[in-house]
Amino acid sequence: MNVALIGYGEVGRILAEDLLAAGHRVIAFDLKLGRTEGAAMREHATRCGTVLADSHASAVSDAGLVVSAVTASQAVCVAEACARALPAGAFYLDLNSASPGAKIRAAALVEASGGRYVEGAVMTSLPPYRSRVPLLLGGPHAAVLEPLLQELGFAGAKVASDTLGVASATKMCRSVMIKGLEAMVIESFTAARAHGVEDAVIASLHETFPGIDWEKQASYFFQRAIEHGRRRAEEMREVAVTVKEAGLDAFSAAGTADRQAQVADLADAGAFGIRGEPGFARSADWRTEADRLLAQPSPQPSPAGGRGGTT
Repeated sequence: MNVALIGYGEVGRILAEDLLAAGHRVIAFDLKLGRTEGAAMREHATRCGTVLADSHASAVSDAGLVVSAVTASQAVCVAEACARALPAGAFYLDLNSASPGAKIRAAALVEASGGRYVEGAVMTSLPPYRSRVPLLLGGPHAAVLEPLLQELGFAGAKVASDTLGVASATKMCRSVMIKGLEAMVIESFTAARAHGVEDAVIASLHETFPGIDWEKQASYFFQRAIEHGRRRAEEMREVAVTVKEAGLDAFSAAGTADRQAQVADLADAGAFGIRGEPGFARSADWRTEADRLLAQPSPQPSPAGGRGGTT
């Protein structure tokens, strides 16, 4: 089967490897391919056998299945760009961490061009599971696509609802907790480190939540935010939209997005080492990364008397 991957980042490359290993033809497109940062993508494609396209249209024009795995803010734009060349009846699986409203808008674009849109919600970190990751499907074509995905190796795919928005709402509401916990641990543990009370804080957390290894979990949370904070921040802005679509103020989601974005900014500036080089975000102890965070200039007071910068 011809599978088009739109987005050739971490998720796209993992899916390409699994699909190619199963004997499928994979063609991919990513806007970064023509830039300096696309070198790793091009090297990966050459090594694994992925065909690289020069546009959205050329990538999807002969595909039976299109998998969109881009940044959350681009979900609708990419659906529009692909819809123009999508073969009639082709499936368009939208894996992007976008709000229910964004998924519904993307679906309208794909359906108007004769494609079959299915929303997908990846429910945990993809790398450990690869293509077998737990994946909720939604929309009127989800039940038809599910067995096909199972044959392609997406063993964790299952239909959540035939109504668009249900699968994405499930993921977005979960992310308030999961990505929010990351941000809270980074803030709590870094502040505790600055005040010299981290051991007491962790001991108290162990007493309250004895099932969690807080040392190990904190190191993992720091690592994920440093490596993927930009993508997580975009997802959390979509989570904030989801919360607002429910009629609530998105205080927690918005704050989490700001914290993830701050860590991403610092990572890009080299605060945690050189991105792409050995040792980047790979400390076995969260304290190392917290110390690096604390070594950065303090945010300046805002004119209103609060704290400036990203919090």
